[in-house]
Amino acid sequence: MFRRFDALTRAAGDGHPAGMTSPLHISRTPRPFDPDLGAETLTRFPDLSSDRAALIAGTGGTSPYLKSVLEQEAVWLTEALDDPQGAVARVFADCRALSFDQLKPGLRQAKRRVAGLTALADLSGGWTLEQVTTALTDFGALAADVAAKAEIATLIRRKKLPGQTEDDIETAAGMVILAMGKMGAHELNYSSDIDLIVLFDETRYDPDDFYEARQGMVRATRNFCATLSDRTADGYVFRTDLRLRPDPAVTPVCLATEAAERYYESLGRTWERAAYIKARACAGDIAAGEAFLQTLTPFVWRRHLDFAAIQDAHDMRLRIRENKGTGGPITVPGHDMKLGRGGIREIEFFTQTRQLIAGGRDRDLRVRGTVPGLAALAAKGWIPQDVAEKLTNHYRAHRDVEHRIQMVHDAQTHRVPKSQDGMERVACLMDLDLVELQANLKDRLTEVHDLTEGFFAPDAAPEPQAAPVAFDTDIIARWPTYPALRSQRGAQIFERIKPELLSRLSRTAKPDEALMALDGFLAGLPAGVQLFSLFEANTQLIDLLVDIVGTSHALAGHLSRNASVFDAVIGGSFFDDWPGEQVLQAELSDALAAEGDYERQLDTARRWTKEWHFRVGVHHLRGLIDGATAGRQYSDLASAVIASILPIVTAQFEAKHGPAPGRGMAVLGMGSLGAERLNSTSDLDLIVIYDPQGVEMSDGKRPLSTRPYFARFTQALITALTAPMAQGRLYEVDMRLRPSGSQGPVATSWSSFTNYQQNEAWVWEHLALTRARAVAGDASLGADIEAFRQEVLISPRDRTKVLTDVTEMRARLAAAKHPTDIWDAKTGPGRMLDIELMAQTGSLLAGNPARDVHSGLDAAVAVGVLNVADAQTLKDTYDLCWSVQTAARLLSGQGIEVEKIGEGGGAFLCRSAGFDQLSELEAALADGYAQANAVITAALDTTTLDRGQA
Repeated sequence: MFRRFDALTRAAGDGHPAGMTSPLHISRTPRPFDPDLGAETLTRFPDLSSDRAALIAGTGGTSPYLKSVLEQEAVWLTEALDDPQGAVARVFADCRALSFDQLKPGLRQAKRRVAGLTALADLSGGWTLEQVTTALTDFGALAADVAAKAEIATLIRRKKLPGQTEDDIETAAGMVILAMGKMGAHELNYSSDIDLIVLFDETRYDPDDFYEARQGMVRATRNFCATLSDRTADGYVFRTDLRLRPDPAVTPVCLATEAAERYYESLGRTWERAAYIKARACAGDIAAGEAFLQTLTPFVWRRHLDFAAIQDAHDMRLRIRENKGTGGPITVPGHDMKLGRGGIREIEFFTQTRQLIAGGRDRDLRVRGTVPGLAALAAKGWIPQDVAEKLTNHYRAHRDVEHRIQMVHDAQTHRVPKSQDGMERVACLMDLDLVELQANLKDRLTEVHDLTEGFFAPDAAPEPQAAPVAFDTDIIARWPTYPALRSQRGAQIFERIKPELLSRLSRTAKPDEALMALDGFLAGLPAGVQLFSLFEANTQLIDLLVDIVGTSHALAGHLSRNASVFDAVIGGSFFDDWPGEQVLQAELSDALAAEGDYERQLDTARRWTKEWHFRVGVHHLRGLIDGATAGRQYSDLASAVIASILPIVTAQFEAKHGPAPGRGMAVLGMGSLGAERLNSTSDLDLIVIYDPQGVEMSDGKRPLSTRPYFARFTQALITALTAPMAQGRLYEVDMRLRPSGSQGPVATSWSSFTNYQQNEAWVWEHLALTRARAVAGDASLGADIEAFRQEVLISPRDRTKVLTDVTEMRARLAAAKHPTDIWDAKTGPGRMLDIELMAQTGSLLAGNPARDVHSGLDAAVAVGVLNVADAQTLKDTYDLCWSVQTAARLLSGQGIEVEKIGEGGGAFLCRSAGFDQLSELEAALADGYAQANAVITAALDTTTLDRGQA
């Protein structure tokens, strides 16, 4: 636990190998405020080199506190300067060996030595800020651990902790000590108190012993805190502060972890979330502490972009300024380096709030330290690189000044001295001219304030010009009654963005239509604080919202139920090129692997999929991609989801029933998924094929014979894809294309599948096979299925029988499904399904393995079922149908009624199909249907079978 300091000092040192001493490197020295006192201190350090003598004289001649420490520990410090890292390590080891009766004096001597050596290493420039704060922090954790375990050992010996023995002392009998604030982030300042939260793992105790155990833990907590903070003749170790625990006014100083979890789940506030960014299990039962922090992940790191945290943080800053009196202008004497304007807390708030906003989505932002946090935010594009560098530089400089202020009298203060002498002492410790120090400080404080204040309280945007449109006031008047606007906070934020919303609505082609669409969106929105905060912080999203609600009813409805998908737009890569199926699968697999709980994995998959699904829809809506490209992207997404979900379902199932017999299973995508062309509302046609390779039963806790094993597994997979959860459902799944249809088993064995296809399958089932594609599962089985598919397709066929069966099938489809109107591009003679059937027929007769419609139509030409001109007619009509179908699904989620889609919807429909007017598109559809129907009817006329050979 305390290796961090040693590793950090080696990494930042001057290259000495581990195990070798490394003398303190002196690059600067303080000058003595009182040279006589400096000389007096130096008399305790005979025979020092000149640079070490200057360091001792400057330190002892300026800081009364350090003068006392140097004189008390002169012999030890003289030797420690030859190997500071080794000296600190030896202090730590000595503390571990202290007997109970020597604990108080021993820890105080250790604190004195660490404080003196750290001060000299800091003032000399021999250690970086990070090395200084790490040494102080690690000693704080060590002291807490030693003191706490000593109290626990006493209680165990007195039988005051039921069920605990000497063996439990090492884990403090379940006591968890969390380091908070600067202690948690390894940023402890020179005279800091330490913020701790103390809990205990109640699961280590019998329920009947709970109250006795808690009483013992409370006593141990009070005693170990007193060991650290009581002032004795030897001084004190650390002032301890336990007020960051849940509801400190009414709770004991040590709580059960379960009680703390309940509090944060139900009552936790934004400032507590921010505090837990830096939280770290530092002492006691480290494993239990880390497990507790893991349970708080959903509380600290919200799933959505949490821009509402900005207002919370801003309000907190204002309350601190009011309560502490630090809100005045920047004047260096008396300025609070921590809480004042432009101070340390401003940088910390800026960093932590940005982390809270985005850390739920990006684990790389979940770092404890302020400097690492700034670096992570810059690396991910959440703040400009130059801002991160400036704030990092100012943060380090501020901390240096803070340390010098505290070194003078070991006072827990952050205020720059008001007196001339006090200011001069700080300048002496920094070896700066007083005027130079003041000017430098004012410049830094001012720049920090300028860089951070705008983030929390941006200047008011200019009022939008009055909308040139007089909107229906009755519609606007009912908005406050909607669920999203019933909370006071939601209503307040919405009132701030409403003028901008109305102004942008007024600039749309049909403002009244856009207002009605926005009204529908707001009515369906269950909550508004997060979304409205998102819009307030990113007003460019309002244009996208207006575009969506004014064009696509389906996307707007999806948004009202899943407003968090807007997070993806802010993520930075929303408008990048499509990454492809393999990248998507890797990204989702990584996201699922990061979740330990099965249900949370399924919810994560749903949330992730909705964001990518939304992205495809927005790109299509805005003309960045066409319908064909959207179809391929929807297919890539579905394939990636199945391939990523399958392993987690497998792991969950195998935990109960053991590994799959044989080589497992493969999932076949059929229909549109197999052909890699889906629309925004497509369901997934799937077949599961398994190969037990002669194994009759699984080997697990609850073994199953092969057939029920794979049947139940398939049901588990379908449930994982289709079950409605907190984040909705992934896809609808259709398995009717499996052998024997809905009457057959949900999973088919490899031997049954091959036998069925070779000996029992109907022509329509071989037609379906032309589009089959393995999308997930065992790779070798998938390869075998593909080889078999191609073998079946090239088998000799009775051409007349195929065309006759296809003709009958076409007639049955026409009788069963009638087109609703001209805009139903899917069902009916000469429309999508009809042309797809013709393409599948061509592929089957030609033995062509390609799955797409164009390739199938080319195959039909190759075997003489179509001529080139007719094939082109069908291709053109199919492409037109697809563009209308995909646009219609995006607009309404189903078929469209042109008179209801509005001007924006009509324009999108025309743009997708490449026409200027709806009337032109309608005429083209009618003509295309008629021509395609005529071509297909003639092609299937078995009386002209030999025309292709003529």
